[in-house]
Amino acid sequence: MNWRLWLGVALLVAALFSGWSAWKHRSGNAAAETPRLRPDYVMRDFEMISLDDRGQEAMTLKAPLMQRSPTDQTYTITTPLFLLPDPKGQPWELRAQTGWVSAKGEELRLRGGVVGNSPAGSQTPTEFKTTHLNAFPSRNRIATDAAVTIVQPGSILSGTGFEADTKTKQYSFKSQVRSRYVPQSAR
Repeated sequence: MNWRLWLGVALLVAALFSGWSAWKHRSGNAAAETPRLRPDYVMRDFEMISLDDRGQEAMTLKAPLMQRSPTDQTYTITTPLFLLPDPKGQPWELRAQTGWVSAKGEELRLRGGVVGNSPAGSQTPTEFKTTHLNAFPSRNRIATDAAVTIVQPGSILSGTGFEADTKTKQYSFKSQVRSRYVPQSAR
């Protein structure tokens, strides 16, 4: 036999082997990749009212985007505005860059530039700011382990670690508490 024929057969076998190897390697990587789950539904530019067990408003949520995870039925929200009513039905406002809501709505997690405002027309208007905050609407509780600043007419209060009862309007700081009196004439 001619040496060129043997060379041609050897090159053909090498080409077939390298093609088979590349195909097998490609399909192996595809199987190893975990599939990205898409949200099972998406809401855009919406307002949603959630009721408690007695049929009373527990919270209202307004946001440009909300997605539900099909694996655990939790919600991720872009720039949420939560309205949490006080006992008189007047809402506390909680805003953040992102939000997360548990499957049954018993926990809210706000992250990034969290700002809370007491109901409009409150005797003591209150604004608080922090980096992240967890809210538990059915228990009328909000909490964070981050630094918090509370501004009320005539005073600025700050500290680290914060809990509040939105029903009784009682709150407490865990550490590094500082209070500053700001007279009206200084504003």
